[in-house]
Amino acid sequence: MQPAKNDRDRLSPVSEVPDLSAKEKDAVAEQSRPNAALIHETIRAEGESELERTWSALMLSGLAAGLSMGFSLIVEGLLQSRLPDTPWRDLISKFGYTAGFLIVVLGRQQLFTENTLTPILPLLHNRDAGTLLRVLRLWALVLAANVAATWIIAAVLARTGIFVAPVKDAFADIASHSIESTFALTALKGVFAGWLIALMVWLLPSAGSLRPIIIILITYIVGIGSLTHVIAGSVDAAYLVLAGDAGLGSYLWRFFVPTLLGNTAGGVALVAVLNYGQVAPELRA
Repeated sequence: MQPAKNDRDRLSPVSEVPDLSAKEKDAVAEQSRPNAALIHETIRAEGESELERTWSALMLSGLAAGLSMGFSLIVEGLLQSRLPDTPWRDLISKFGYTAGFLIVVLGRQQLFTENTLTPILPLLHNRDAGTLLRVLRLWALVLAANVAATWIIAAVLARTGIFVAPVKDAFADIASHSIESTFALTALKGVFAGWLIALMVWLLPSAGSLRPIIIILITYIVGIGSLTHVIAGSVDAAYLVLAGDAGLGSYLWRFFVPTLLGNTAGGVALVAVLNYGQVAPELRA
């Protein structure tokens, strides 16, 4: 779903130069990058479309996303198990962390942290109880589906012989970092991760063919910074629980709850609200 043509014309940088001919406007439009208001309206239109999806479509897409996020742990573990134990090993293996995000985002699967921006823009625009209820419905369905799927893929990794022992050792080593911090520090790391993922969503409409590069760059920062992502990290923390290396309490209170709070705050407050604020005067014009 895209903004209506008259909205695109009004929000385009070309609209600020009324004396150009139609041909000149087309040439300028080809060379111009989208302004913030146009990016906002593109994402808001997508958010409105997501809010209209059926519960079954959201659940199935959310399940697909949660399963796909398992590839972040799988690929990172495969790389780590084959690299020497040196100070630079993480610089290479963390590229594996980006794999799940590439699959999910390019595959248009429902990921909870993307939804801290996309449906929030319609809510900020409409500011009514109906939109709020639709946002909460979307969040609840997608989060539940994402988390359930992370436990499924974690169970496959922890309790089957699909990967050999050295790879499983790498999985356990990577996963151990998901519950190593205090509640407050994990929440703070979650704020930064939620901020970055929502910024990634903001950048994608104008990225064109560079979309994979943007996804890799942003999620690599999340990985190399040991920031906490509620869905990617859920695969890790669930793996520890299912492998017998951690308890359910550690999953909930050392990882899930603080990360969920941090990701939501980072995406909603630092991206959705701030970016809405910068374009609101243009949208009301």
